[in-house]
Amino acid sequence: MPARDHRVVVLLLEGAKPLDVGIPAQVFAHRPSLPYEVRVCGRNPGLVTVGDGLSYHVDEGLSALARADTIFVPGYRSPATTEPSPDVVDALLAAHDRGARLAAISTGAFTLAATGLLDGRRATTHWRYAQILAERHPLVRVDENVLFADEGDVLTSAGAASGIDLCLHLIRRDHGVSLSNHVARRLVAAPYRSGGQAQYVPRTVPESLGDLFAGTREWALERLAGPLSLAELARNANVSERTFSRRFAEDTGYTPMQWVLRARIDLARELLERTELGVEQIAHRVGLGTGANLRLHFGRVLGTSPTEYRNTFSEKSSSE
Repeated sequence: MPARDHRVVVLLLEGAKPLDVGIPAQVFAHRPSLPYEVRVCGRNPGLVTVGDGLSYHVDEGLSALARADTIFVPGYRSPATTEPSPDVVDALLAAHDRGARLAAISTGAFTLAATGLLDGRRATTHWRYAQILAERHPLVRVDENVLFADEGDVLTSAGAASGIDLCLHLIRRDHGVSLSNHVARRLVAAPYRSGGQAQYVPRTVPESLGDLFAGTREWALERLAGPLSLAELARNANVSERTFSRRFAEDTGYTPMQWVLRARIDLARELLERTELGVEQIAHRVGLGTGANLRLHFGRVLGTSPTEYRNTFSEKSSSE
């Protein structure tokens, strides 16, 4: 007797992002070559209001999770101010206890974190929300610099595009590289991006929460090649070092020197993309001194090497 198809259920919560919903629904859609079947459910049968003015009508409620082998929680709007309802948490825990694996795309990680299943485990989410996730769930080991995190029976991914990477990773885990590559070709997607690859956010320097010390930040960006100390930054801002550090962190989410390091990494990325300068030259231009120092910090911040980053993102490679 042939084995039944693997059941994937996509759980729509209020405010779900349509693209995040569509990714697992599309990737795992049943076809002769793919041994999966996919269903979409909500808290209750009926209309679910999602993002961007759209609504979905679903035939099933949380009871669908009792028959799932894999459950996806798409990202949703306003995770910082939205808590999943107790019945959703209970249904996810019951499904997990039964043996189902749980996966989240983007801010869906907040719902998985609310179950407690991510406590003590590594997880990721969209880089804009990583710090909020870490603050709300301090027992979760949040890693903002990866595309997805696989903890076996609980998986999380970053922004929408990394949801495709997570789906392909699960197919590869379930059925091997050949089927995963076949699905990737159908999707016109990269056949393999490891979970440890960096999210490659547009800028690693965080967006400011206000205009506090904006002039000092601009001043620092023009002087990255030289030494920049906390004392110099505070002096430019005309406040004490203690006050500068406290208020700078409140405004940006980073200490002043963390921010300077990320600004230097950003400048290095730009030089890698737009010039043919060597790693040693770039390290000198961004104030990191040596190529070894640049490689060390580049790997810590972005999870890749300067050479790999250049191979992927340089203007020359992009035009080929």
